[in-house]
Amino acid sequence: MVIGVPQFSRPAFAGAFPLAVPAMQRALSDPGGARREVAPPVSPTAPVGPPLPVGRLAQERYDTVTVSVRHGLETVDILRLRRACGSVLQSAGGTAIAFLVPAGTVDRWHLPGSTCTAGAPALSPTDPLWVMPPAGPGAAVRPTDAWVLRSALCEAACTLTAGGLGPLL
Repeated sequence: MVIGVPQFSRPAFAGAFPLAVPAMQRALSDPGGARREVAPPVSPTAPVGPPLPVGRLAQERYDTVTVSVRHGLETVDILRLRRACGSVLQSAGGTAIAFLVPAGTVDRWHLPGSTCTAGAPALSPTDPLWVMPPAGPGAAVRPTDAWVLRSALCEAACTLTAGGLGPLL
């Protein structure tokens, strides 16, 4: 078991998905048809969607999750160790860290101690507010997967609390 990565319990198949049993029976009777319908698995650390250049498009395609600096920098360290850290900003006043996440995250984000807002600021790749600047060809912004970020934020909160630096309210 990997520490810090969300673990999901698997419900009993027949009781949790009663309509799935006939679909599985049809898929098993036609193995070639089942393969055509199944999408390839997606890595949880893979960036969601194609990376976009910094600018007006970044405002439309990304949301931002904002936390305090202490909590945010610990989270950046955890994400970098997992090789899952996307583009990260520091607030103009230096009091908060903002993680870029895929658009639509604001509709389902509920984590105490953090705020999620729609849109992302349009900054040049050389702006000093970037903690983890856009990289790659054309300085493309890369979002952090929302569930991996949530897990890292929880792990960072536990680490800071254990070190006597919490609670993070």
